Amino acid sequence: MAVEKNDHFNALPEGCIAYTLSLTSPRDACRLSSVSSTFCSAAQSDDVWERFLPPDYRDILSRSEQGIQPLRLYTSKKQLYLHLCDNPILIDNGTKSFSLEKSSGKKCYMLAARDLTIVWGDTPCYWQWIPLPMSRFTEAAELLDVCWLEIRGKIKTSLLSPDTTYASYLVFIWNDAFGFDHVPAEGEVGMSGQEGQKKMVHLDPETHRQQDMPRRQRGRFGHRQTATMRWREVRPADRDAQTSKQRSDGWMEVKLGEIFIKGGEDVDMEMALTEVKGGNWKRGLIVQGIEVRPK
Repeated sequence: MAVEKNDHFNALPEGCIAYTLSLTSPRDACRLSSVSSTFCSAAQSDDVWERFLPPDYRDILSRSEQGIQPLRLYTSKKQLYLHLCDNPILIDNGTKSFSLEKSSGKKCYMLAARDLTIVWGDTPCYWQWIPLPMSRFTEAAELLDVCWLEIRGKIKTSLLSPDTTYASYLVFIWNDAFGFDHVPAEGEVGMSGQEGQKKMVHLDPETHRQQDMPRRQRGRFGHRQTATMRWREVRPADRDAQTSKQRSDGWMEVKLGEIFIKGGEDVDMEMALTEVKGGNWKRGLIVQGIEVRPK
């Protein structure tokens, strides 16, 4: 299609096209940049990408160690936008990371393990805090030995993009894990003062895949079951449980739940992972944090 010769496009002022593109989405603006050279030029405009950045992005940047320095490092708002999509920045004294969802520009956060409430988290015989080069935070929480697993986090809804469904994910890895194949954990997401939505969560994906295997074949992460370990009946609800998945950054994640964030609200969105019913001892879970991002 010879769009370049179409006077209807070429006659439009670039500023008008830029304003129109700013009313779409980052994904649409990139697609429309191929319509004509005028559209391509307009799609690079700072006016367009300023609209795609969150209204409070300067305040968010000021809460990072670098402050507003990224504003001076990038020659265009599009470069800044793409940087925030691909490179989460640490804010609030390193207790949170902030990034943007690339296709929409909506806000994403990860709460560091230190920003979570972990039962027995400050008791050295149960949990320890370790530095990990692969973590975006200075330290992660490693589970040494507990029978009561409870991890909770919260974030103000005013920090999130309004009128958006958000999902929460526990981000973790294993280190010689044990004790997570007895009963599923429970994920929960809700608003402060209200009962949250709960769902079963399998931190170890092998446990979920092996539920249909003959009883004699199941065991700790695929090993043969010993006579002293307890067996439970697999209920239909277990088959709908969330299972953990590998992330592109080398960590694993499991979905705890989701909730719709209304505009104008300023309450705590609360999320939790618990396993307090089985009574068995567990170890080897290393927690980086809880990520909150648009569904």
